[in-house]
Amino acid sequence: MAPTLSRLTRGRLAVAGAATAVLAVAAPAAYASLDDAPRSSSAFIGASAAASSDAAAPSKPVRGKPYTETRLFFGTERPDGGPAVTDKQFMAFIDKEVTPGFPDGLTIQDGRGQWRDSNGRIERERSYELIVLYPVGEARERDVLIEEIRSDYEKAFAQESVARLDERTRVDF
Repeated sequence: MAPTLSRLTRGRLAVAGAATAVLAVAAPAAYASLDDAPRSSSAFIGASAAASSDAAAPSKPVRGKPYTETRLFFGTERPDGGPAVTDKQFMAFIDKEVTPGFPDGLTIQDGRGQWRDSNGRIERERSYELIVLYPVGEARERDVLIEEIRSDYEKAFAQESVARLDERTRVDF
């Protein structure tokens, strides 16, 4: 007589098979939703090796669009000993020279900075940091505007330089 499985045993096997299939399919989705979950989490014991390996797990979702973040650092002390640039003067400069080229938005932060001037002296001064964001595809035309801003500030306020920092980033508004 051939061995037969009882109805109860067949039901248990069907449930176990269905659960294994759900784990194998759901594990990659679970990894995608848990950004910082460790890859060797005990919650995935029993899942297939392919589903739990780093190579098979999907990467973190990419958010935002590619942008360039430019930061400009404006000093306020004048090398010739003249009066420091005031908040009112700086904001008038922003309104006239920066806002027309970056009407979608910008950030200004107050700072304290230091740098070595052309004579080798360490200069400490109140400063401003201007942050602008723009799509990577606009970098060429924005570069011209940014260089004009730097040059205009240097001339208007007798500055030796305006520091510039560019970084690629992703932005989502």
